[in-house]
Parts: sequence; C-alpha cells; structure tokens
Amino acid sequence: MLLLGSLFILGPGDRGSQRESTTGWRDAPAQPVPRLPRMSGERLPLADRPLTEPHPSRLSPGHPDRARILAAHTAALSAGAAGYPDPASGLFVLTAGFLARRGTCCGRGCRHCPYVT
Repeated sequence: MLLLGSLFILGPGDRGSQRESTTGWRDAPAQPVPRLPRMSGERLPLADRPLTEPHPSRLSPGHPDRARILAAHTAALSAGAAGYPDPASGLFVLTAGFLARRGTCCGRGCRHCPYVT
C-alpha cells in the first residue's frame, strides 16, 4: 500500500484496510495522515536573528553535535548550497538561506527555519 497525503493506493498484494495477519488478528483500519499547514504563498518576515543561528527549539544549545552541525551549516551557507548532510545521521538538512529564499514557512519543523520566532 502506498500513502500519498490522505489517499491510499492499494497494491496487488493489498486486500483493503483490514487484512488477516499471520497471527490471526486483524490489522487496524488505515488512518489518514494529518495534513500540515500549507504554504500560503505570502512572503513572511524573517525572524530577528542571523541565518547562521537556529532557533533553540530546533537545535538546542546543549545538543551534543551542535558545533559540527553549525560548522556544516555555515559551510553550506557560504557555498550557497541548498543544504548539507547532517554530521550524525547523514540526512540532508536544508539551510536557512535556502528556506529564506522560499519566502514562507512550510510548517514541517525544519532545523534552520528562518521564520520561527
């Protein structure tokens, strides 16, 4: 089964939202994923802090990898890159510069969101 927004697409092996499991219990019906606020298209003002400084709720001052994260973020900002690989997990993280150029907050909790106040 493939989940797209609140649409469920059943694949060839799926028989609906309730199937018999190997243990005999029925799986719970699939629940739609809650929608995040959509971007309004309006340009929002940036928070009153440098793009190099993430909001404490997104990267705490006590985070064990904070120095490595900020160094990677600063290097990506200087290079004009859209993001950088997280030093600990390897996941791609968008820079505050990229997010600021978008002009609005997507509501997904980005680490370097320049709109969080």
